[in-house]
Amino acid sequence: MEENDVVRSLAALAQPIRLRVFRALVVAGPAGLTPGALTESLEVPGTSLSFHLKELMNSGLVSQERQGRNLVYRAAFDQMNALLGYLGENCCQGEACAVEAPSACGC
Repeated sequence: MEENDVVRSLAALAQPIRLRVFRALVVAGPAGLTPGALTESLEVPGTSLSFHLKELMNSGLVSQERQGRNLVYRAAFDQMNALLGYLGENCCQGEACAVEAPSACGC
């Protein structure tokens, strides 16, 4: 994944409604969701939802497919996994990251 793609993806997710939409699509899995289902479940006005879906599509994190008269949106899991891979690529110099126990003082 190229650095510009990473920045575009992170910028798209750095907005509360878009983050909620993306997470809802991840939960929905490959079946995806229609704009009506997203509007209802997230309580986001349709015009606002349309704008946010466009931004997520431009980032590559969401795809759109027409099924009959409906549009179905899906999380682009390959792009999401590439983003997560990029973010953790050099973590702990390739070794499993150790989680340190909190100190007794809570620091």
